[in-house]
Amino acid sequence: MDEWNFKRVGIEDQKLIEEYFRKYPERSCDRTFFGVLLWGRHYNLKFADTGKALLFREEDERGYGFAWPAGPEEEIRELIPQMEMYCEKHGGEFLMYGLSEAQFALLDSWYPGRYQIEYDRDAADYIYESEKLCTLSGKKLHGKRNHINKFKATYEDWAYEPLEEDNLEECFQMALKWRNENGCEDDEEKNCEMCVTLNSLRLFRELHLRGGVLRVHGEIVAFTVGEPVSEDTFVVHIEKAFAEVPGAYTMINQQFVEHECKGYRYVNREDDAGEEGLRKAKLSYKPAMLLEKGIVTKVLEVSE
Repeated sequence: MDEWNFKRVGIEDQKLIEEYFRKYPERSCDRTFFGVLLWGRHYNLKFADTGKALLFREEDERGYGFAWPAGPEEEIRELIPQMEMYCEKHGGEFLMYGLSEAQFALLDSWYPGRYQIEYDRDAADYIYESEKLCTLSGKKLHGKRNHINKFKATYEDWAYEPLEEDNLEECFQMALKWRNENGCEDDEEKNCEMCVTLNSLRLFRELHLRGGVLRVHGEIVAFTVGEPVSEDTFVVHIEKAFAEVPGAYTMINQQFVEHECKGYRYVNREDDAGEEGLRKAKLSYKPAMLLEKGIVTKVLEVSE
């Protein structure tokens, strides 16, 4: 434990972290280099390589919190008590964040009754069947098909294209305009998310991301960015569209899945961060599952 050398994630750590994530995959949107690099600044995230696993540690006013390590189960089992001792040594209570039901079940099987979990509905990932997002078939998605048909009828010159070198700058300028129109400067969370969006475009090539662009009258009105997170799941990190173009969000969603997510059974569209409007929108697409995540702490011992 004393040998753990935590450091901020840098672009130079990409190969190491991606190798661990590929070897020990999850469907969670948290398990991408995109996430730990770009969102890591916001959450004061650092990582350490134990030689057999990667540890990810966040820091806030409560102290330190750990993510589920990326590594073999036998190594993680040995690391848990060491992580607990680390928190105690640094004057904080033991805490793990972002654990799935399966991960907590494994933790509880190793150390029965020692830990408890409280799930955070706001942090649950929405995971959809890619075929349904593409075809929008079935009675429950009838309204989405209507949005698509209306968009095509209204904007006959619409066009979809992959996000590539020659349209990156246009997407960047569109994102800046979107930021100004949506009051991001006055909202800390919106501003942080916008910083992640702009940095994803700046590092689009380096992070090996995929993207899609929607044009109307030749101008970009929507774009989206994502990447594979496991063999069967593609995660959508960023999606931006102009509100004054009705149906743009529905259209870029459908077109991106149709063109860029082939070969993946599921599409992870991340969480709703507790925003009522976003939750309603994501539920309207009828997710195949919600990947719930929780905060793990030690069970308090009750004295006789």
